[in-house]
Amino acid sequence: MASQTDTAGTAPLRTARALPVPPLRALGAGAAWLAVALATFLLPEAGDFPETERFAAVALGIGVALPVLAAIDGRLGGPGLRLVYWTPWLTASGVAFLTWELVTAKFDLLPMPFFPPPQAILEVFLEDWPKLGGSTLASLELLAGGYLIGAAVGFTLGVAVGWSKAVGYWAHPILRFLGPLPATAWLPMAFFVFPSSWSASTFLIALASGFPVTVLTWSGVAGVNKAYLDVARTLGASRFFLILRVAIPAALPHVFVGLFMGLGSSFAVLVVAEMLGVKSGLGWYLQWAQGWAAYANMDAALIVMALMCSGLITLLFRLRDRVLSWQKGLVQW
Repeated sequence: MASQTDTAGTAPLRTARALPVPPLRALGAGAAWLAVALATFLLPEAGDFPETERFAAVALGIGVALPVLAAIDGRLGGPGLRLVYWTPWLTASGVAFLTWELVTAKFDLLPMPFFPPPQAILEVFLEDWPKLGGSTLASLELLAGGYLIGAAVGFTLGVAVGWSKAVGYWAHPILRFLGPLPATAWLPMAFFVFPSSWSASTFLIALASGFPVTVLTWSGVAGVNKAYLDVARTLGASRFFLILRVAIPAALPHVFVGLFMGLGSSFAVLVVAEMLGVKSGLGWYLQWAQGWAAYANMDAALIVMALMCSGLITLLFRLRDRVLSWQKGLVQW
């Protein structure tokens, strides 16, 4: 049975071990993508889209590759298990792309340019990748700085509040008074106080990520089983040993919940801050695309945002699984 700590997609993959992709399911996924290719190639278009043939070629390649890979999935190891698990989603995505292509590029049921077809977004990735890639790197840099600062400060403060009654006495009212305020509410003050929009945005991201990390770390440290502490004290453990080797390890599941919550909050603040002040990043790119009514560029930026956020969450899951490997079977999320 898969470990209960495998929540980033690995548990379903392990349950699929030694189970080949059913032939009809694989053929259905391939047929969906072949239908996308045929519709893109053969049906007349309602507009001029330069990348139509390339998009159709990509869909054709996927449609041909899926049944072939399904036939040899048992010899592909890990990728074969992933193919087993994702085959229904591949079928659904083929149907979704076919519908998208028909209602936009072919039958013009959704008005352009507000609803661009998939080949228009592919054109953005192929032609505007320097600006889009640079914006992605700028967003990652800003997010990393603010998130790491907020996580470090929140973790330290949470440990202090959860362990020390004196610190908790002074910190509880402040956290309860200021913590629930959304970080975006501090935008005007932050851009006035800080010397640059970059530093102001870093502060706001740190604020958004720091509060959930503080609260969850505080909860985890305060909720440590007292028996663990009593046993350690009986064996002569010092205060620092109790904090570093007993309280913090026991509180780590709570800490990672705070890190996940902080990542989601900081990502929302990142986009708002880039739209309002920072002259780079995906938020800025969205604002620029909106000004030029380049809706395909906006959709491409949203796709990149989704992939970036999903990738960061996956990395955080992997880090949690590695750090909490000694608690395997106890973590339920």
